[in-house]
Amino acid sequence: MPREILLPELAESVVEGEIQKWLVAEGDRVALDQPLVEVMTDKATVELPSPCAGVLWKLLVREGQVVPVHAPIALLLEEGESAETATAATAASGTPPRPDGSLFKPSEHREAIKNPFLASRTRATPVARRMARELGVDLGRVTGSGTFGRVRVEDVEAAAGRAGAARGGDVAGFPPPVPYHTPKGYQHLEERKPLRGLRRAIARQMVASHLYTVRTLVVDEADFTALGELRARRRAEAESQGVRLAYLPFLFRALGHALERFPELNCSLDERTQEIVFKRYCNLGMAVATEDGLVVPVVRDVRAKSVLALARETQDLAQRAQQRRLTPEELTGSSFTVTSIGKVGTLFSFPIINVPDAAILGVHTIKRRPVVLEESDGAGEQVAIRSMAYLSLSFDHRLLDGATAATFLQELIRLLERPDQTALEA
Repeated sequence: MPREILLPELAESVVEGEIQKWLVAEGDRVALDQPLVEVMTDKATVELPSPCAGVLWKLLVREGQVVPVHAPIALLLEEGESAETATAATAASGTPPRPDGSLFKPSEHREAIKNPFLASRTRATPVARRMARELGVDLGRVTGSGTFGRVRVEDVEAAAGRAGAARGGDVAGFPPPVPYHTPKGYQHLEERKPLRGLRRAIARQMVASHLYTVRTLVVDEADFTALGELRARRRAEAESQGVRLAYLPFLFRALGHALERFPELNCSLDERTQEIVFKRYCNLGMAVATEDGLVVPVVRDVRAKSVLALARETQDLAQRAQQRRLTPEELTGSSFTVTSIGKVGTLFSFPIINVPDAAILGVHTIKRRPVVLEESDGAGEQVAIRSMAYLSLSFDHRLLDGATAATFLQELIRLLERPDQTALEA
């Protein structure tokens, strides 16, 4: 009998994956542990190895298709087995084919019935179930578009939109989707591209952030002059160790101190238990722009690392993000996130919270401009050219108030503006 290749559980809480690219074709001979397929889960793309040596007999899912974990994605003929003998064995066993064309043994069918993941009354992803509760959608009335009829986020959104349209309004505050219509005479000037891969993962994360956070923004400006001078003094030392010393590791180190003083910014809301989870660790996400879209690798245990160690790790994560070589574990577990878009040249922005984090910090372009400074002895004021940048903090107003967020931002700025007076080095 041919061996089924199943989509494994690639990370905790991952329930489905998108088949990005098959690395072998039907009829190809494969070796043990040879990469077979690229699969995207959340924002990580991983290669699945072959569980044994043999010949890839059939591909059961196409590129771009989303399948749940434990679902079969291909059939493999092991050593000594041919397509003819596999077909004959299948016919002799009387095993009925699955809807997707793979072989379904009666014993597997009994287990599938027992398995709530495959045969629950209403199959749905956890996010879809939560969204249905929020929007007041009855999952029993939703037709799932996922594998084996699994209800996905898009199905709940569509059901909410249809119900809202039927009522002439919205459902639980969720407006019906606006249908797209091509302007008359412009059909030949449009190109359509499926919403897949990283762009699809980003879209789902943005919807979750919009639905499950109450975003509020505070903005302040920081003087990076002293930090720039410190960075210049340490640059040669860092480069001798093969590390490019940017502003980000200094910022991470300062954030570790500030978040320790303000645990309200270093927490998450457990929607299921309605508990605020305060984290005694500091894992910082860093938004990285790639050709495919934005990814957020996570630097763990920031408080225990020196500036040089943070510089080395952030540089490594950014490089591997560009090469699509990050693991699922490296893209999860953040307690606070930083997005730095200063290279683009923006004045400031309203960053979208990386759920389930409570807040995200936007760091913008550092520009030389005149600033009014008070004399240290209080005798007067003077105008000086300083390196200034805006910092924008988006936070979930359910978890903290504006005064706390503003005070946190002021403390962070104090640490950044006086790097020689603060414990920026481990």
